[in-house]
Amino acid sequence: MSSLVGKTALVTGGSRGIGAAIAVRLAEEGADVALTYQSNKTAAAEVVERIEALGRKALAIPADSADSVAVRAAVDSAVTELGRLDILVNNAGTGVLGPIGDLAEADVDRVLAVNIRAPFIAAQAASAHLTEGSTIITIGSCMAERVVFPGGTLYSMSKSALTGLTKALAREFGPRGITANLVHPGPIDTEMNPADGESAAAQSGFTALGRYGQPAEIAATVAHLAGPEGRYITGASIAVDGGFGA
Repeated sequence: MSSLVGKTALVTGGSRGIGAAIAVRLAEEGADVALTYQSNKTAAAEVVERIEALGRKALAIPADSADSVAVRAAVDSAVTELGRLDILVNNAGTGVLGPIGDLAEADVDRVLAVNIRAPFIAAQAASAHLTEGSTIITIGSCMAERVVFPGGTLYSMSKSALTGLTKALAREFGPRGITANLVHPGPIDTEMNPADGESAAAQSGFTALGRYGQPAEIAATVAHLAGPEGRYITGASIAVDGGFGA
């Protein structure tokens, strides 16, 4: 696999789960990869080692996506250290579930800051560096399309906003030959939502396939969108959710 040789990528929240799988897959395709992490320096270092073992350059950048200054600095660091930026993957996200009456204003502020403001700020910061053939790929959620249980109001709202962001970015960057797309994962087997977790059976039951997905399945779609075969896809919301929304 070498469709991304000569390209560089920044994956926010790339130290574990879906983000780590995306970072490694892009490196497997030939890209040099920078990734951000909030606090788990060890996990981030492990992903860097996996990327470097593939013969690619890698960089781990500490950055809380709730901090706009840190997000902008991460983009600048990626460009400075890797020399350019071709692929921005807005993967970092957070969620607070619970009855709407129980959610604190601080919960609202953080979820909106990480899930909405950070992708906007990252795209804004990257815009000066992206060139023809570049791409912005944002990771949404199946809960932007279908909410199957109560308590998801804040999280669903934040992920739904990414549809408008993506469509607008596609229109804004299209004349420059830059694409923007949104990937909606379904239930994915990660540390935060394990396939053997307390609610796993229920979540699997909401999918048409009756199972959790794997981070690599999300990463494969991201790699396709970032590669030459995905150049005519833009402004799209792509569900990789096992039929959760069917």
